[in-house]
Amino acid sequence: MELTDLRYSKDHEWVAVDGDIATVGITTYAAQALGDVVYVDLPEVGTEVEANGVVGEVESTKSVSDLFCPVPGSVTETNEEIVDSPELVNSDPFGAAWLFKVKVTEIPDDLLDKAAYDELTKEA
Repeated sequence: MELTDLRYSKDHEWVAVDGDIATVGITTYAAQALGDVVYVDLPEVGTEVEANGVVGEVESTKSVSDLFCPVPGSVTETNEEIVDSPELVNSDPFGAAWLFKVKVTEIPDDLLDKAAYDELTKEA
């Protein structure tokens, strides 16, 4: 997966779309801001999700943060490995630490490309 092919939310999730399936994870920026991740709560398969709706949470040694879904649709798969090994969020946020997959009903216009996301995080 090329990072330039991804889309990003302003809430620091990344989205990789393949046909009508979107894979969702959190960015390196978010993982670093969270600190050491110790727990991840993911949505259940079959859950209907709305764009930018809360679908779970990520708990770190520093805080608990809501997990948002950047696209609308239905959850088709969750990454059980991340539930058992939440530290993967810190070590491999764009690889083994993908969080869940959604059969999308549309791709929102407010998702950012890499250049726009880099600009967003540079200002933060």
